[in-house]
Amino acid sequence: MPAKPLLMPVPRDMKLGEGRYTLPPEGWVLLRPDEAVDLLPAVGTLQKAVYEHSGRLLKTCVTRPADPAEVAVTLTVEPRRVGAEQGYQLRVSDTGIKIRGNDPAGVFYGVQTVVQLQRQYGRSVPYMRVSDQPTFTRRGLVLDISRDKVPTMATLRQLVEMMASLKLNELQLYTEHTFAYRNHSLVWEQASPMTADEIRELDALCARHHIDLVPNQNSFGHFERWLRHKPYKPLAECPRGAKFPWGRMEYPFSLSPAVPGALELLSEMYAELLPNFGSRFFNVGCDETFDLGQGQSKALCERLGLPKVYLSFLLDIHKLVRAHGRTMMFWGDIIMHHPELVAELPREVIALEWGYEANSPFDRDGARLAGAGVPFYVCPGTSSWCSIGGRTENCIGNLRNAAENGAKHGARGYLVTAWGDAGHWDPLPVSYLGFCYGAAASWCPETSSGINLAKALSLHAFGDPTGQAGHAVLELGSAYKEIGRLRANASSLWWALMRPLDDAGVAEGIEDKHVAATRELIARAVDRVSKAKLVGPDAALIRDELGYVGRLLDHACRRIDLARSGGRASDELARDMSEVVELHRSVWLARNRPGGMQDSAARLRSLVSEYGAKP
Repeated sequence: MPAKPLLMPVPRDMKLGEGRYTLPPEGWVLLRPDEAVDLLPAVGTLQKAVYEHSGRLLKTCVTRPADPAEVAVTLTVEPRRVGAEQGYQLRVSDTGIKIRGNDPAGVFYGVQTVVQLQRQYGRSVPYMRVSDQPTFTRRGLVLDISRDKVPTMATLRQLVEMMASLKLNELQLYTEHTFAYRNHSLVWEQASPMTADEIRELDALCARHHIDLVPNQNSFGHFERWLRHKPYKPLAECPRGAKFPWGRMEYPFSLSPAVPGALELLSEMYAELLPNFGSRFFNVGCDETFDLGQGQSKALCERLGLPKVYLSFLLDIHKLVRAHGRTMMFWGDIIMHHPELVAELPREVIALEWGYEANSPFDRDGARLAGAGVPFYVCPGTSSWCSIGGRTENCIGNLRNAAENGAKHGARGYLVTAWGDAGHWDPLPVSYLGFCYGAAASWCPETSSGINLAKALSLHAFGDPTGQAGHAVLELGSAYKEIGRLRANASSLWWALMRPLDDAGVAEGIEDKHVAATRELIARAVDRVSKAKLVGPDAALIRDELGYVGRLLDHACRRIDLARSGGRASDELARDMSEVVELHRSVWLARNRPGGMQDSAARLRSLVSEYGAKP
C-alpha cells in the first residue's frame, strides 16, 4: 500500500488501492462535446501540472480514440451521480484517471486534487477513490490593499493560482482609497492604485479559476484617506478628530450620515467601480464607526439614538447597492453591538461576522444571526498583522473556531482576512499559513484538524518537499508566545518596535529568559529556511522575505533588552535598523507597488534616530 498522500484540503473520503497508474508519454484528456468549453480551465490546469511534474503531454479530445488505453484522463459533469454543489469523485485505476463533478467547479477541484498528487508522485499516481464536497459553498480571502500595500498584478496572478489550488473561490481586495476613481486623483495619486483595466483583467482571470472577485469599498468608517483632504473634509463626521476606544485621533475617520453629500459621493463611486466586476455581490464595509455621534450627527443621534442612525445610513447604502443589482455585504461588528437591530436588516443582505482571536464569539453571534434569519459569513484572520511573523497558535484556533461554528449555524461563507494595520510589515508568505489552513477548515472542518500542517504548508504553499519551510513559518509565528507576554490582536515584539523605549509597556512582563528563548527560536527558524528546497520563480524572494522577518523579530528582542537595561542610545541597533529599512524596501518592491512604502517604513526609520539620541 503506498504512503497516504498529503492533500490540502483533506478530502472527506479517500481510499487507497494497491498499485499505481502511470501516465503515458502522450495521452488524451477526454471530454464530452457539450461540456468542453466549460471544462477548458480544468484541462489547462491539468496539462500544465502533468507536464511540469511528469514531463508528459496530454492532448484534448471530445471523441474517444480507437485505442482506449490512450485516454489518460476523463472529465465529466454528472450532477445526478455527484449530488453536492462543487462536489467531485475521483478514481485512479489501471484504466486511467476519471473525475466526475457535480458542476464545472467540481471537476476543477477534482483536477486540483490530481495536481497535488502529481506534485508528490509524478507520473505514477496511486490507485485511489476520492469522494469530496465542501462544507461552505463560498470560501475565500480578503486581502488588505489600503494599509499600505497594493500588490503588483504579478503578485495577484500568483495569489489567484494559489487560491485555486486550495479550492478557494472568492477574493476581495479591501479598498479604502486604492482604486483610481477618475474624478478623485487627489485621494489616490500617491497610493499606486488599482485601475479599472486591471480590475477587469483580474476579474477575468479569477473567473477562469472559478473564483468570484467581489468588489470591496469601505463606505462609512475607515474613510480617513479621503477625509484628510480639504475637498472631502466637510463630509466627515468629525473633521477635527474624535475619541476612540484607544485614545483620541486628530484626523477625520467616518463619513457623516447627517451630510447629504456623503451618499452623493458614494453613489458616484459605485457607478464607476461596480461595472468592472462580474460578481453579483458588493462588500460596502461600514465597520468600526467609533466617531459616530460625536460630530455632525450628534443632534440626530441624540434624537433617534446612535444605533438607529447607523442603521438608517446602512439602509441608504443598501438602496444604492440594489440599484446596481448587487447583493450587499457589510461587516457585522456594529450590528452585533446592537443586537436589537439585527431583525431590522433586509433579508437579502449578508452580514460578515468577524473576529480574530481564538476565542472569538462565532458561536454566540452565529446563533444570533441565524435566529434572525440574516444570511452571514464567518470571517476569521491570518493573525499576521501587528505581529511581523504571525501568531501561529492563535491563527489556527481562530480559523478552526470560525469553521466549526459557522458550519453549526449555517453560515453562507467563510472568508480568511489578511489585514495591513500600522504599515503592513509582514510579507505575504507569513499569511500562507492562514490561507492554507483556512482553505482546509472551510472545505471540511472535520478533516482539517489532524492535518500535518508544517509538511502540507511546506509542500503546497512553498513547493518544498523537505517540510523545512513550513516548520520555519510555524516557528516564526510562535515567537509571539515565546516572548512571554500575550497581547490581543498583536504581538509584544511588534509592540516593542511601535512604542518609544521609555514606554513601560515595551518590556513589561518580559524576562531575560524569554528574550533568550525567543532569539533561539528565531535563529532556528531562519536556519530551517536555509535548508528548505524551495522551488518556483519566487524561491529566492521567499528566502529573503522570511530572512527579513527573522531579522526584524530579532531586532525587537534586542530592543526589549535595551529597554529593560534602561538604555536609550545604541549605535549597534541604529546600524542594524538602517539595514532592516533597506531590506524592508527590497522585499516590499518585489511583490508590491511603491505607493505606501514610505508610510510603512516611517516608523522603522524613526527608530534609527531614536537610538542615536543621548540617554
